[in-house]
Amino acid sequence: MIKILLIAVIFFSGCSIKEKVFVVQRSDSSLAVIQNHKLIDKIKNLHDLSHGVVKFYENNGYVITRDGFIVKFDPKSEKVLKEYKTSKSAIGFVINKEYVAVANYDNKSVDILDRDLNKIQTFDTGSKNVGIKIYKDYLVFSLMDKDEIWVLKYQKPQFKIFKKFKDVGVAPFDAMITDGKYIVGFFKSSHFGVLDLHDMNYKKIDITTEDKKPVLKVPHFGFWSISGDKIFIPAVGESRVFVFSKEFKFIKSIKTFGLPVFTSLSPNEDKMCITFSGKDFPVIQILDTKSLKIIKTLKHSGKILHIRWSKSEPILYVSNNTDSEVLLYDTNTWKIVSKITVKKPSGIFIYEGKR
Repeated sequence: MIKILLIAVIFFSGCSIKEKVFVVQRSDSSLAVIQNHKLIDKIKNLHDLSHGVVKFYENNGYVITRDGFIVKFDPKSEKVLKEYKTSKSAIGFVINKEYVAVANYDNKSVDILDRDLNKIQTFDTGSKNVGIKIYKDYLVFSLMDKDEIWVLKYQKPQFKIFKKFKDVGVAPFDAMITDGKYIVGFFKSSHFGVLDLHDMNYKKIDITTEDKKPVLKVPHFGFWSISGDKIFIPAVGESRVFVFSKEFKFIKSIKTFGLPVFTSLSPNEDKMCITFSGKDFPVIQILDTKSLKIIKTLKHSGKILHIRWSKSEPILYVSNNTDSEVLLYDTNTWKIVSKITVKKPSGIFIYEGKR
């Protein structure tokens, strides 16, 4: 029994040590590095991080910057390995084993690079490009200025245009993929578009609540949460989170503390954290995804810009931008177990050691 307990302690300790947290510091173009509940390092000189996003694949880290750089770094040594400027303004990127694809605003293009950031191809689209996603050997993205969806097919060593869908809706702005379906939202259309990547069929879907009230606007799909057979959508302009089935049938409207912005699921999907905008920036709420009830409201003295659930331990990371702190909540007790000084923190991204 003692031997079993010792093995368990070693295992969980290893998981905790392996996890590293990278926090965007917009004001000084850097990533703060947190491990074992302590600030251990900072990666500096990462260009304009006002819309900085970090992603990991295997043992590589990548950062995209507002001023069009893609930066590759080693998350273990915290060293920058290479950078490449794709455009004057980049908005999104995706990674897989073979390549990195970057959607640009300006230049109006999609750039394909290898994993070491050597250029493979550029597709000039004549549009701002958004909602870039990978599905099997397809690369899919939307053209905001042309109301189109493009599907590229990867045929080593390059991509070819496989299909273009036109008049999909006015001003696409973001997209997500679930179950092989590319779901796109629009600034100026009161429907969602769903492209089934299995049969390349496109259709428009109107989403309404129980009283047939249309849901005309939603924030970026990165702010949605999908748990089992439920989709949680923060309402725009209302203090509510809408719950729909995966077929977009209305289930419930949940009253929230303020105007919700971001929803994020816990690793086992039994809880969801909700952040807010405006005067309610300092508040986060915890929703039980089974009962669909708010179970905890946590108030702070400064603006909460981002949250992230640990997968290695019962911890919720919270970036308090105003107070220059990253807070660590014990998700069993909802008590703060640590406060880490990080200058004006925003996005939080976790590296788990492998993927």
